[in-house]
Amino acid sequence: MIATLPVTGIQFTHSLNAAGTATVGMPLFAPEADPTSLIPGISGLVILRDGQPIWGGILWALSADIAAGTLALSASGYHSHYQGRFFVSGWTAKDREQATILKDWFAYFNADNGIATDTSLVQPTGNKRTIQWTRWELKNAAEAIEDLADNVGGFNFRYMPYWITAGKRVGHRIVISQRGGSATTHSLAHRANCNVTGVSYDSTALCTVAYSTGADRGNGQRLVGIRENKELAGRMPERVKVAAYPDMKGTIPLLSKSQATINAGAVPVAIPELTLYPDQFSPLDFAPGDYTAVDVDAGYVALYDEFVVTECATTVDANGSESIRLALASKELWSNANPS
Repeated sequence: MIATLPVTGIQFTHSLNAAGTATVGMPLFAPEADPTSLIPGISGLVILRDGQPIWGGILWALSADIAAGTLALSASGYHSHYQGRFFVSGWTAKDREQATILKDWFAYFNADNGIATDTSLVQPTGNKRTIQWTRWELKNAAEAIEDLADNVGGFNFRYMPYWITAGKRVGHRIVISQRGGSATTHSLAHRANCNVTGVSYDSTALCTVAYSTGADRGNGQRLVGIRENKELAGRMPERVKVAAYPDMKGTIPLLSKSQATINAGAVPVAIPELTLYPDQFSPLDFAPGDYTAVDVDAGYVALYDEFVVTECATTVDANGSESIRLALASKELWSNANPS
């Protein structure tokens, strides 16, 4: 660790199966505002709470307001590193445990000027995958991880910072969990321990027929996997979703993608947003991918159900006051996409 920054405000998010972001303000003329050590694209940024790292990532941008004497730092989580990494030699894995594939990928990128993502907590899932990319496809690493996770029988993932040497050196590790998530020990009730600021109801994902197209077969035709939801088709007019996966060279994985689309589109989605009451929870009490019960009764909005946390956003102002906002989605959206 090079320096502890004198911050004037912090805002950071933990996002489900994504990098997450952080914005930090600091005085422009502070000694720690050192252009030789605080460098976009090169420096790391870690946020501590009670001395423990709770968010980490890479500093990608700086904005200096000379008139106001402030410096704004913009960072993204460790997954953003893999958005700039590619399988330049291709990759082949045949009928291989998906957790092992994931560990192999990180080992490959760690060995070539990487960021030393630790995979020691990645455990077998019981699901195998077959993957084949040529060197000419230049498959993006972050996209590959997201595609592997976003399958029937896939997984949720997040990156966690930790002390390698307390107070001196920070590392990070990737953690995966069941796509259906784990229950938190907390329940949220409107006007008891949180303020539900709004609920959106979205039918965009509803789907009666799903097509997933794959690689070109060499004759101008593409592989395709098709799945239907006949029960939903009996309740609404036909609604088709089409997605392209040009690097997939087998029908079975395409059928899996279509089934995930069908499952995720089986019901309309309720999307609550809420702010937790101060001093009752920490940002780590609600990990993206986990689910919690939400109770709210406000006119049209009558909810008592379990919802998956899709984002946990924390804001700390100049006085040290902390505000935590959660974005959630219907648990069925995730559990349906992970059938037994």
